[in-house]
Amino acid sequence: MRAIQLQEYGGPEVLKVVDTSTPEPGPGQITVDVAYTGVNFADLKARGEGYRVPSLPYVPGLEVSGHVRALGAGVEGFEVGQEVAALTDGGAYAEVALADATTVFALPDGVDLRTAATLPTVLPTAHALLHEVGRLRAGESVLVQGAAGGIGTVVGQLAKAGGAGAVYGVVSSEAKAKYALEHGYDEVFVGGSGDSGDSARSGDGFAAEVRAATGGRGVDLALDPVGGDVFRGGLAALAVFGRLVSFGNASSAPPWQVGQPELYGTGLGVSGFSILSLAKSAPDALREVAARAFAKVADGTVRLPVTAEFPLADAAEAHRLMGARTSTGKLLLRVAG
Repeated sequence: MRAIQLQEYGGPEVLKVVDTSTPEPGPGQITVDVAYTGVNFADLKARGEGYRVPSLPYVPGLEVSGHVRALGAGVEGFEVGQEVAALTDGGAYAEVALADATTVFALPDGVDLRTAATLPTVLPTAHALLHEVGRLRAGESVLVQGAAGGIGTVVGQLAKAGGAGAVYGVVSSEAKAKYALEHGYDEVFVGGSGDSGDSARSGDGFAAEVRAATGGRGVDLALDPVGGDVFRGGLAALAVFGRLVSFGNASSAPPWQVGQPELYGTGLGVSGFSILSLAKSAPDALREVAARAFAKVADGTVRLPVTAEFPLADAAEAHRLMGARTSTGKLLLRVAG
């Protein structure tokens, strides 16, 4: 089969088309004939710095849509040829992908394979950030870094549908601000983090703007995929009893640390979320979150626009576009769709 492989870390040019062996499912696994593969910023970090890469050579990619190719021993509830979406532990930039059956999902009615490739990482993550981890209540305000990216696009819509009082976003350009305002955001601040891990201006900058926009109160819930100064700015933007959920470290800053001095004074809370970690440690919980999240696409509550699509062989071009920090929405690789 064809796959995109990296044999060294570096820029997009290290992504090479190779012919490699087709994976076979072991017990509890499923192989999928891939139609579309989603491109995520985590793929860029894997390529550039080895994020979550166990060894080289390595085939990146975390999510696919396609048809069930083969079932491993003990797998029930799926049929060969069935249309599915899947979260993978790498290996998705390929004509055939391998996934644990616990992270393979039948498609909701009315969802096609192209749309399905946008779902496995983004939808459950967005839902969990707001509801399961962030515990959003009606009338509360939300601040989202990277508001024009894949997750940001969905969070804005889900927050509004969940009764948020005001939804604020931070992006890196006026074009992204316009896009975010079309997807649930009430106000968007320009100059901070974008969907592809842009380096934000100082956290104090957007935190001051957030406080000004909220009459000095701050927001109830802040969502941060960037880390570093942006994480600290998110804390500074919180209202009394506010919560911050960290779900990435796009800045590659040292891991954040927070303790009593930062939290005690106004009763703040800090949580973390990783869909890949949840898939390993609590797959049943992941399936419950995914079911709730996918239903929001099936019923029309949420849409996630595909803003660019590339052939599998042009994966490097997809990485260049995302790395340029000008993209919005979701990027896909077309494998057999």
